[in-house]
Amino acid sequence: MELRDKVIVITGAGRGLGAATALRLAAQGCNIALVDLDDESLADVAAKCEQAGAPKAATYRVNVSSENDVEQLFADVAGEFGALHGLINNAGITRDALTLKVKDGEITSKMSLAEWQLVIDVNLTGVFLCGREAAAKMIELGCEGVIVNISSVSRHGNMGQVNYSATKAGVQAMAVVWAKEFARYGIRAASIAPGFIGTEMVMAMKPEAREKLTAHIPLRRMGEPDHIASTVQFILENDYVSGRCFGVDGALRL
Repeated sequence: MELRDKVIVITGAGRGLGAATALRLAAQGCNIALVDLDDESLADVAAKCEQAGAPKAATYRVNVSSENDVEQLFADVAGEFGALHGLINNAGITRDALTLKVKDGEITSKMSLAEWQLVIDVNLTGVFLCGREAAAKMIELGCEGVIVNISSVSRHGNMGQVNYSATKAGVQAMAVVWAKEFARYGIRAASIAPGFIGTEMVMAMKPEAREKLTAHIPLRRMGEPDHIASTVQFILENDYVSGRCFGVDGALRL
């Protein structure tokens, strides 16, 4: 896919990997539709995207776990841009906890259903809704396109993240299914599984905590947000990439 003037939707675009991806694609001349729940962050990223070279950067305040919100989002994007060529399914949250905590043979706490369900709603249902509606709009508009789901190294199963790990395995599998189902319409799908990346949230951790995380990475350093953004660009541009998950993790294995 030639990126100049293409219309790309990015969820979770207010910060971190979403913002980094938006800025990289803006520099390639893409029109960017930025999706988040933080209006202030969205406005800031939109301004930076236009400075970086995006012909247009529009913002949308959307709860990706709401079917009505997501349907309206893609209707609005189609109305504003008249086309849709890519979706970066990046929005996600964590609510980490052990499934069970046990002390002296007694169960002291359990991961609550609310902690499980909230992560499922955003990370899994949100990806499904956005992918479904993006593909539908691409087909309606006659646009060939690409859907990229952001998975995680935690898809292999990370202690204390049963909810998050389940969703990240799920979105990887979802991309494989979509690659098969949507190929006939000229739509590709793939996923990226980041390891530990130096986003704002991670860099706000205490230095000793970051050092402990880094010690388990064979390359002995965290990745940078642009490492993920550049992988997104590769997937968008390479027209024979579909149905695969790209681990960008410095050889980390949990």
